[in-house]
Amino acid sequence: MAEKVDEMPEPLSAKYVDQFAYPTVKDRLPVILTKVIDTVYQYKNTAAEQHGEAGKEDCKFIVSKLSELKNAIQTDKPLTVLADGRGDVSIWNKAIQKEIDDHGNKHPSWFKSPWLLTECYMYRKINESIRMSSKLQEFDPFGEQKRSALKNSHDACIVLANYIHDITKDNKDVTYEQFSKILQIALWGNKCDLSISAGVENSQNVSPLLYLNEMASNILVDSTQQVWQALLEARKNGKQTRVDIILDNMGFELFSDLCFAEFLLRTSLAHSIHLHYKVMPWFVSDVTREDFLWTLQTLKDSPNEVLSKLSETWQNRLQDESWVIKGDDFWTTACDFRQMKSKAPHLYDDLTSSSMCFFKGDLNYRKLVGDLNWNHTTPYELTLGGFHPSPHCALRTIKCDLVVGLQEGRAEEITKLNADWMLGGDYGVIHFCDLIEK
Repeated sequence: MAEKVDEMPEPLSAKYVDQFAYPTVKDRLPVILTKVIDTVYQYKNTAAEQHGEAGKEDCKFIVSKLSELKNAIQTDKPLTVLADGRGDVSIWNKAIQKEIDDHGNKHPSWFKSPWLLTECYMYRKINESIRMSSKLQEFDPFGEQKRSALKNSHDACIVLANYIHDITKDNKDVTYEQFSKILQIALWGNKCDLSISAGVENSQNVSPLLYLNEMASNILVDSTQQVWQALLEARKNGKQTRVDIILDNMGFELFSDLCFAEFLLRTSLAHSIHLHYKVMPWFVSDVTREDFLWTLQTLKDSPNEVLSKLSETWQNRLQDESWVIKGDDFWTTACDFRQMKSKAPHLYDDLTSSSMCFFKGDLNYRKLVGDLNWNHTTPYELTLGGFHPSPHCALRTIKCDLVVGLQEGRAEEITKLNADWMLGGDYGVIHFCDLIEK
């Protein structure tokens, strides 16, 4: 097992004005909320057509609740307990109570509490306001933005679909170069994140193959070789290899993840793929079950034959269970992954059956390393806090001031070129950890 850290760093928090958490809570979260309020307000006529006066009143109710939430953020009000009856309410309310107990009966608030708690809490409160309506409980206020992100990435999807077809059509043995390229496409697909752009459209409108060589030097930790060897070893052992992908964003990133999954199956690097989605609208562009199924249907209806046939293949994979899609309340809590074993033992146990887990994106990364203010050179394995259900790979483009595992001096070197290099998704990491709990 990995060594232990002598002294744990503090959680990232908006109480530190020099951390990215501060402008997120001060500016980005209110902007996102304003867009949601506008979306719900504009939806009132549609809601009235579908549900009568009750639908219109629901929109007024949701707008009122979200306006209160926006004011609470901007005035640093205390976080209040949840009351909508979902199965995760006890986890949330216990987390809030723990903050109160740990800080001398002081209630957690937006600018004083851990960033992971407050940012996740905002999205959960959005969901609460919708769930407490009478007719609009399944409404996704980010739905149209997510669907546009895929539609505007149509040409890039065609390029990637053709590439997958070309490199796997002759049943030749997979090469490391092919695997590396597909893994990098899955990595850089993570640039398309609507929460980091505060809901501004962020699609993939160029070929994902064109910039791989150019971006290679921006991969600050590259454990591709270790991931490749681990998958080959699992295949050589002759067992039915299961790979899990913990999904992040809808749109081109989801498409690239599905192409990666297809590549693994066609090359026998995996025999089954388990794809984990979010159980509610989350961080603007995260994939829900509805997003997943809508994506497959939209691709099937595409006039492009390659996309249409690929979607048919994927729908068949759901039928024969070489693909399994699943959600869990734990992914939409503020718990970091070191808490999974105690808070969601069923999920932890499930992941122990995986030969390799791929965690996509910024939020999953933050939860893997505890969202703590680590030194950039801290070894990745030391930050996981005992989270080792199975070997895993973290694919993440850097969108906040948290990254570990860098070589000494590398962060300072990049900072001289660009002081905000950690915020735009232009640099990435491919971490691997093969520690497993015995």
